Amino acid sequence: MAKKTAKKAVKKAAKKAAPKKAAKKAAKKVAKKKSARKPSAAFMKALTPSEALAAVIGSKAVPRTEVVKKLWVYIKANKLQDSKNRRMINADAKLKPVFGGKAQVSMFDMAKHISKHLK
Repeated sequence: MAKKTAKKAVKKAAKKAAPKKAAKKAAKKVAKKKSARKPSAAFMKALTPSEALAAVIGSKAVPRTEVVKKLWVYIKANKLQDSKNRRMINADAKLKPVFGGKAQVSMFDMAKHISKHLK
């Protein structure tokens, strides 16, 4: 009886040790494959804003990602986000021409309106 329990204990120890080694090898392989993400050249291309958009973010040519960031800074600074429905942005006198004359625009539609003002 003592031999059977000793054999079971050895088998269990061998089973536990094997998955750990395999897991370590797999982790090393995954770590080697990862490389730094490179941004798409289209996102980083400097675009010139229209006069209406330049009144809000400035007339300097900037990438599309920076345009959105600057627009959000302007929206937050002037508290233009709707207080009840935070997804909506209330346009002031400067933003109305950018948003196509609309008084209120969804934050998801904002990119669509901005694209019309970038060259």
